[in-house]
Order: sequence, then structure tokens, then C-alpha cells
Amino acid sequence: MSNLLKENIKIASGSIKTQILRTILTIVIIAIGITALVGILTVVSALENTISSDFASMGANTFNINRYENTVKKQGGNEREIINPVISYPEAVAFKNKYNFPLSQTSLSFKATSTAEVKFEAQKTDPEISVLGVDEYFVTNSGLETSQGRNFNNFDISNNNYVCIVGSDFEKGLLKDVNPINKIISIRGARFKVIGVLKEKGSTFGNSQDLRVLIPIQLARSLFTAPNINYSLSVMVNNKDFMEQATDDAISTMRSIRKLSPVKENNFGIVRSDDLINRILSITQYLGWAAWVISIVTILGSSIALMNIMIVSVTERTREIGVRKALGAKRSTVAIQFFIETLLIGQLGGLAGIIFGILIGYGIATALSFAFIIPWMAIFAAFATSFVVAIVSGLYPAIKAAKLDPIEALRYE
Repeated sequence: MSNLLKENIKIASGSIKTQILRTILTIVIIAIGITALVGILTVVSALENTISSDFASMGANTFNINRYENTVKKQGGNEREIINPVISYPEAVAFKNKYNFPLSQTSLSFKATSTAEVKFEAQKTDPEISVLGVDEYFVTNSGLETSQGRNFNNFDISNNNYVCIVGSDFEKGLLKDVNPINKIISIRGARFKVIGVLKEKGSTFGNSQDLRVLIPIQLARSLFTAPNINYSLSVMVNNKDFMEQATDDAISTMRSIRKLSPVKENNFGIVRSDDLINRILSITQYLGWAAWVISIVTILGSSIALMNIMIVSVTERTREIGVRKALGAKRSTVAIQFFIETLLIGQLGGLAGIIFGILIGYGIATALSFAFIIPWMAIFAAFATSFVVAIVSGLYPAIKAAKLDPIEALRYE
């Protein structure tokens, strides 16, 4: 049986070589469909991996109180923009003082600026550094870790110590070739001692997470003054089983602080980290469906092309089929020969499509700073698709070849 299979593969390879131009065109058509499928699924996988790594570190037991949950709400079939008031500092402090859900910790922070210039000795950075005013719980609640040094403690925050934690990019730039711990950097004329360096987070949608400086919140408020500063509240619950209760308690507390009557809607947003991940990942499903639609349309064309080339092959090799049958070849043997030839062409097209699809997906993922991973599911789907295409396309030509009358085939000119 194995010898027969080897012989059929040899015959199929020889046949492919004799009609190389048609074979290449068919492989290219199949490859285009598979490339579209694998390329889009590769980018989708990279996007999902990036989102998961960015948000999953926050854990499923964290939620944020923001100014908005959604910016648009439907009303009477029309859409209107919701304009919520900013979360002011007195409101944020009041929430932190009043919210005392068991085994939870609340972090208060705000972005002071995203265009700060940081100096160290005679050097300085471009004005592209983000400065955040934070408390002692911000690093933990945000899923951040320090690669060197330590986190803020209550003493640092309550006493407004001039200390800071810097992003990992400072080790590659301003504080390169020196131990950053205990070095003094200057922000808007204020001198801060570096007590910690954050682990690298990379970029999300082109925005670097490592070009930032964390300083005590009261110092940030004194250095960076602006009207209508919006503060963020983050709550981490030790046991995720109590997330629903903790969220309900937070909503009740915030409504009380804002003196909302029972008939009024919330004028703030509650965003759970796990809900945010699921919401974004659900959007990527549409991209996956688009990949399948594009590839199916293209593969339909490649199936027709592959079937056509095999029908032409059967016609051209009618006398050969007659000779094989006259020498005792069974119908199944002839059918298997053409099936193997079809499978070879289909798998060659699938392999070419997978290679090009991964390369294109990798290029797009790299350009968009996504965390690339090898899309094994996309590769499996591509192989399965090309296999099905070969089976469907080769079925009719193989049956046609198997049913040829040997006498009529030998008389064919």
C-alpha cells in the first residue's frame, strides 16, 4: 500500500511539473485566500494578546470610577452626548474616606501632564514625559511592579516627600549607565529622588507606558495647576467573589457624594477590568469574521480554478488512464491518483498562503506595536481549509477519471 502511495505521489509530482504554469497560477489563487485568512487572524491574535497582557495584569478584582463609562447613550431612537462632571479632588477624597468595603483598597490619582521635561545633571529629556500624581496604592491597583527600588509608602505620601518612581525607558535614556536609585531628577524646578523603577510595559496603540514619572499626589497638585482636573479612583478587592457587592457599594457611595436622587442616573462610570477586556475582545470577533468572508470568497474562486485544471488534466491524460486501466488499474486506484495530485496542489497553495499570511501579520503587528504570537489556530484553519478545497475540487475530476471506459480512452486522440 505504501509503495502504491509513493508511486501515486511520484506520478502526481510529474504531472504537476508538466503543467507548471497552470499549477503555479492555481497555487497563487489558493495562496491569496489563505494569506487573507491567516494575515487577518494573525493581526487579530496579536491584538487580543496585547489587550489581554495590558489589562489582565490589573486582575479580575479591580474596578475604576471614571468620569465616563460610555460617552453616548440612546434616547428615543436618537443619540445624544452625555456630559458628566469631572471627578473633583474633594469628591475623590470623600469617596476614599467613606468607602470602606472590607478587604479592599482605594487608589486616588490624576494625570498632571503628558508634556513634561525631566532633567538629570546636565542632561534633559524631550518634553514628552507623562507625570502622574498618585498615592501609595496606585502601583498595586494598576498591576505595576518595580524592577528596582521600592514602591511609595504611606509616609512618602502623607509627608509629601520629594520622591518619585520612573518608567523603564529612563534606564535607556536620561539615567543610562548609572544606577537610577537615589539619583536626583528635576521636574519644573522641583528636585525628586528616584526610589523605584517600573518594569517595562511597552506601548499600547503607539502610546509608550514607560515614559512616565509617578510623584506624590499633593506635590503634583502644587506643581501642575489647571482648571477642572479630573481624578481617577481605582478599587482593588482582595476576593473577586465579592466584586458585585463591592461595585454596588461603590456606586451607592459615589451617588451619595454627588447627592443624586433615586430617580437620576449615574453621572459617572464604573469600569471593571474584566468587563473592559471582554468588551474589547468581543469587537475583535468581527475582524475574524471578516477574515473568513474574504478568504471564503477568494477560496471559492481558487476551488473553481483547481477543479478546472484537474478536469483539463483528466482530458489530456485520457490515453494514459486507458493504458493504466488496460493493465489492471482499478477505478479506486485511478481516482486516488488524481485525488493525490489535487491534494498536493491544494497543500502547496495553503503552505504558501500561511507563510505570506504570517509575514504580513507580523509586519502589521510590529508596525502597530502589538505583541505578536504565532497564530496556531489560524495555521490549523488554513491547512484545514486548503484540504477541504482540494477534496471538493478534486472529487468530480477523480470520479470522471475513474469512470472512463478503457477501450474508449485508448481510442482517444
